[in-house]
Amino acid sequence: MATIEKNRDAHRGEDYTQDGSVDLKGKPVLRSETGTWKACYFIIGYEILERMAFHGIQSNLVSYLTRKLLEGTVTSANNVTNWSGTVWITPILGAYIADAYLGRYWTFVSASATYLLGMCLLTLSVSVPALKPPPCSSKEEGCAKASNFQVGVFYCALYIIALAAGGTKPIISTIGADQFDNFEPKEKNQKLSFFNWWMIGIVIGILISYTFLVYIQDNVGFSLGYGIPTVALAIAVLVFLIGTPLYRHKVASGSPLTKIAQVLVAAAKKARVPIPNDPKELYELSSEEYSNNRKLRIDRTPSLRFLDKAAVKSGPNKPWNLCPVTQVEETKQMIKMIPVLLATFIPSAYVAQVNTLFVKQGSTMNRSIGPHFDVPPASLGVFITISMLIGLLVYDRWFVPTIRRYTKNPRGITLMQRMGAGFLMHILVMVAACLAERKRLSVARANGIFGKNQIVPITIFFLLPQFILMGIAEAFIEVALLEFFYDQAPEAMKSIGASYYTSSKGVGYFLSTFLLTTVSNITKKHGHRGWILDNLNISHIDYFYAFLVVLSILNFIFFILVSKLFIYNAEFENPKMDLALETLPDNEE
Repeated sequence: MATIEKNRDAHRGEDYTQDGSVDLKGKPVLRSETGTWKACYFIIGYEILERMAFHGIQSNLVSYLTRKLLEGTVTSANNVTNWSGTVWITPILGAYIADAYLGRYWTFVSASATYLLGMCLLTLSVSVPALKPPPCSSKEEGCAKASNFQVGVFYCALYIIALAAGGTKPIISTIGADQFDNFEPKEKNQKLSFFNWWMIGIVIGILISYTFLVYIQDNVGFSLGYGIPTVALAIAVLVFLIGTPLYRHKVASGSPLTKIAQVLVAAAKKARVPIPNDPKELYELSSEEYSNNRKLRIDRTPSLRFLDKAAVKSGPNKPWNLCPVTQVEETKQMIKMIPVLLATFIPSAYVAQVNTLFVKQGSTMNRSIGPHFDVPPASLGVFITISMLIGLLVYDRWFVPTIRRYTKNPRGITLMQRMGAGFLMHILVMVAACLAERKRLSVARANGIFGKNQIVPITIFFLLPQFILMGIAEAFIEVALLEFFYDQAPEAMKSIGASYYTSSKGVGYFLSTFLLTTVSNITKKHGHRGWILDNLNISHIDYFYAFLVVLSILNFIFFILVSKLFIYNAEFENPKMDLALETLPDNEE
């Protein structure tokens, strides 16, 4: 169990935070003048604009690749998922740099500058005649393709953005959560709602991108459609910088990956050394050392007992041979989350279908509303954001206060239960997508429609169930994953914990690429037509969706086993906490 080490002696009687927060100069900060929601308004404001910019690119990228760069169904879908995977996997590197060297603030600021550079280059690549591909109507055949140079500049811009995302996506949410002091009951309660409102901010940004930006890209052009997100990102960075005086910061505490490696090596070296029955015989630093360094001391836990060997007093007293109990426990906390992380990969692969196959499905259907307006296929994503937004509001304002009366859990239900509900919804999403595609194909066959560019006379809104169900599922999953990996990570490794969340998405996108390519290749063997072709009217994406249903069921069983075995970190001992929960009004969650 974590032991609270409050640094009271130096600032007794002052209103300083008790969690080791400092300003940019490394000085302790006053609780009344920094942090909490007054700081988070700027951080969430940044996130709304940044998500509008990012999803303004991602949501309709497959359309640009197929219509402008003339890529096929599998190639364009894989290029989208490979880029998205890179966006969400690079945060591992960014989190390492933030926790080990630069600190979260300066890592974020430097990455944001690179991010803005990538967005500017991307806008130029679709605007400047020498950089953008030759004009081509969607109804034309044999259009001239973009040159290797033009394609190279476009993808160079995309991957500059992906690299920069490594220093922004795992950091900004962590900076937001850092604005609440875990040792102050009122602020700790506010943090319980922070991640829900954080996700609501994300949803608002995505909503703008799926409606306004996608429409601009499809009906006006990609120059303006990418230029607006670039300006939005510039404003987002400015908003974040304006809030700088209000932010609380955590001091970089050395490489977390090195600390984990030291524990693993030390434990392996002493594999045959017995662990003493009395935990007090294990090596640990004094409480004063932790207090002076504004760090938490963590008591030994029985999980992953083999790692305790790293703290057995045997051999030379060197970091790679002997580690304090707290360092061992921090390593345990990071390792025990890995099975949960593994269970999130397949669900993340489903989300990848929203911006690839779901959009391709919609592009083959009747999109007309009245005589003069066609719905952009990517705009159906707006129903994901709307259903997610409603789901988050209902969850935070009604479900949690209601269910908490029965469970006595401040969150209403556990984070793993919330994840499980979302994973179960994902099964329904893939079932709905499979049934919708079977219906689309049956209408196509009934009307003799087999051409690549022919439109099937069935409304695009027939796809609504899979989009709405996906939004409800994400309302459960997204917040739970982000909060889980942040909450269960040790204090010195919060950015690495947040990178677990982003790497879940990253691996999921790469897994989608692998599954799509593998299924496409295997089903073409022995002279068969294949399930996934450039011409969706003669493809069988419904079979691919059915395959994902089977995978999702198997993954859900695996998740249940993992959740049964997982042991949450012990909460800080704070007798004021229970009283605060009893007296907190429902609308102040």
